[in-house]
Amino acid sequence: MTAPVRVLVVDDDPLVRAALAMVLGGAEGLVLVGEATDGDEVAAAVSATAPDVVLMDIRMPRTDGLTATEELRSRPGAPEVIVLTTFDADASVLRALRAGASGFLLKDTPPAAIVAAVHRVVAGEPMLSPTVTRQLMSHVASADAATGADDGAAQALSLLARLSEREREVALAVGRGLSNAQIAAELYMSVATVKAHVSRLLTKLEAANRVQVALLVHDAGLL
Repeated sequence: MTAPVRVLVVDDDPLVRAALAMVLGGAEGLVLVGEATDGDEVAAAVSATAPDVVLMDIRMPRTDGLTATEELRSRPGAPEVIVLTTFDADASVLRALRAGASGFLLKDTPPAAIVAAVHRVVAGEPMLSPTVTRQLMSHVASADAATGADDGAAQALSLLARLSEREREVALAVGRGLSNAQIAAELYMSVATVKAHVSRLLTKLEAANRVQVALLVHDAGLL
């Protein structure tokens, strides 16, 4: 039998932690291995519990979820991170995704969808739809323009230039939010071949996960 997915919950609100504990405790194939109440407790909690996935609140009083995600994802063998938020078009969410989070969930997400999201990120499948990605990108575009921030298009195009034609096709499909099975059907290749291509994409694009590949594709203006 496959070992259950180990989940750590990080949120300063005890009611949110209790609700997530109920959801995870009743879900097949998942086990809640620990809880933390602030971002500054994450490193110790991860070392103590060895989770596969961390459900991370964005806003916490001492160390926010963005900082905690950046620090955690910079560690070798880091668990996957799904950020929790009350706003679906929050600039902090996009920053967390750029830092290596695999996706985000609204705090009012139905229990079944939370469980499905955890399983999905562990399997390396997409969690963000193209619509959500575009919404996030457009949400911060005006802020970047107002501050004169570089949108990263030139850097994204430079990274994507490293890819072969076939790898570029796979990258574009990842950017559209397609699963490995959907990419395989569309590009007439096996799922195993798609997985191999995605693995090479992550290396060549210096990306932590397929969400970062999708963000690069969007930064480059290809979707």
